[in-house]
Amino acid sequence: MPRMTTQLTRRQVGLLVAGGAAASAQSPRKGTTIHQEIDFNAPPARIYEILLDAKQFSAFTKDTAEIQPTAGGAFRLFGGRIEGRNVELVPDQRIVQAWRPASWDPGVYSIVRFELVAHGSGTRIVFDHTGFPEDNWEHLNAGWPRNYWDPLRNYLNG
Repeated sequence: MPRMTTQLTRRQVGLLVAGGAAASAQSPRKGTTIHQEIDFNAPPARIYEILLDAKQFSAFTKDTAEIQPTAGGAFRLFGGRIEGRNVELVPDQRIVQAWRPASWDPGVYSIVRFELVAHGSGTRIVFDHTGFPEDNWEHLNAGWPRNYWDPLRNYLNG
């Protein structure tokens, strides 16, 4: 199986956006993909709103955020340490972003996909992050819970 490069072609981005890329299992293993499923006690509309509203994003992460909540809109998160563009937005269901740490070489993006699935009275986020350099796997795999899931859960329960 060929390794995904750090720079995605238009075709690769199209496959990722369309859901055609295979996601890795949830078990920890290095590679260029991360798959996580996280449950929250809030409806999908609430999760969608928080992830795309700069004020609420800043509140739950306790760091600055600039977010243009439209398809094609830019974002800068965590004081500018993360940046990118919203590739696809399906209200209350899906957020797909071209996502990158500002420290990566210019023009190098990975793809993050947040699927918001109603789960009981709450939401399950089915999350996939693909197309990043393999040597970033450990940092990113640990970073999503530390920087997104745990603070978001605390914000919702606070």
